[in-house]
Amino acid sequence: MTRVIIYEDNKLRREALIELIESHANFILVGAESDCRTMSVDLENKNPDLILLDLNMPYCDGFEGLKIIKSESPSTKVIIQTIHDEPEKIMTCIKLGAEGYILKKEGPEKILQAIDDVLHGGANLTPSVAMEILRSISKENSSKPVYILSEREREVLSCLANGNSYKMIADELNISYATVNTHLKKIYEKLKVHSATEAIKIFYN
Repeated sequence: MTRVIIYEDNKLRREALIELIESHANFILVGAESDCRTMSVDLENKNPDLILLDLNMPYCDGFEGLKIIKSESPSTKVIIQTIHDEPEKIMTCIKLGAEGYILKKEGPEKILQAIDDVLHGGANLTPSVAMEILRSISKENSSKPVYILSEREREVLSCLANGNSYKMIADELNISYATVNTHLKKIYEKLKVHSATEAIKIFYN
């Protein structure tokens, strides 16, 4: 069972997320808070595998919460949920270690897909968010180091950067889900990274 904690200050949104997680047979909800003030205690006592994290919260916001998570429990996966798609906020979250960044306008299926991708070692970025990242990186630096990736590995990474899930990548490239995972492992080795978000950030930098 995947242990999940929700941090969301909007009561209606929080209740909707609670219902979504509790309705899934493979998830167990171990906490739902309106801000990150109890983050350290929650990490120690509730041992979450995954956290759904809002950014704008009172008292202790998602940025501070993300720092605490990756400092005290780096193996815990984090999916940011927010209304913001500004490149600087997205890049800050990625640099702090978030595995996913999805907009609140996305429906339940997208949220569950994001969770599935992240739990299987990948990253999940909605297409609009991925595009903002690529535009931001392109503006920051037009030159980049040369990485020796095969044509297929470049295709897989490009699909991932465009916000595609593992299943979508497999369907688009007409390969199996397992083959997508194999290509990504090789990409991680070549780029010397440990996550899809790092691979996207380094390769497109």
